[in-house]
Amino acid sequence: MKSNQAKQRNYTPWIIGLTITINLIIVLLFFMPKYKGFEHMDLTFLPMMNAIFNSFTTVFLLVAFYFIKRKNITMHRRFIFAAFSSTALFLINYLTYHSLAESTSYGGEGPLRFVYYFVLISHIVLAAPTVLLALITTARGLNMQVEKHRKIARWTMPLWLYVSITGVLVYLMISPYY
Repeated sequence: MKSNQAKQRNYTPWIIGLTITINLIIVLLFFMPKYKGFEHMDLTFLPMMNAIFNSFTTVFLLVAFYFIKRKNITMHRRFIFAAFSSTALFLINYLTYHSLAESTSYGGEGPLRFVYYFVLISHIVLAAPTVLLALITTARGLNMQVEKHRKIARWTMPLWLYVSITGVLVYLMISPYY
């Protein structure tokens, strides 16, 4: 007799492994010495690429939200995968840049300096758990655990949007100082 329920896959090892690996690499990157050999190259285009990837992620998430509100699961899923793709490209680009270039200090003054650091710190603090939430949410969606997916997606979507939007804002605010 055939079951109407799709086979449930256990994504937990992948979710935990990816979350720990991604966040650990990012933390280690700030303590490791930068690779020497690219000093002659202008790498400031890489942060701009990060902002572009974050912009695409934002658009993809908003379109995915639009489609799920219209109960179009196929298109919702496609745009969530597109958001994951642009986020993965962001991550590769981010790791490349921060392994090759020194960090840039913010040069603004006054109230804008406070705004910049608030946006930057909230972006960093929320980015780490967003990795875990996005992976769990996606796994529940893939397993068609609709109620569990909805419950966590209510948190994941706004956090992921916030992280992708603030990534662009951080770039726009610091770009004059590259």
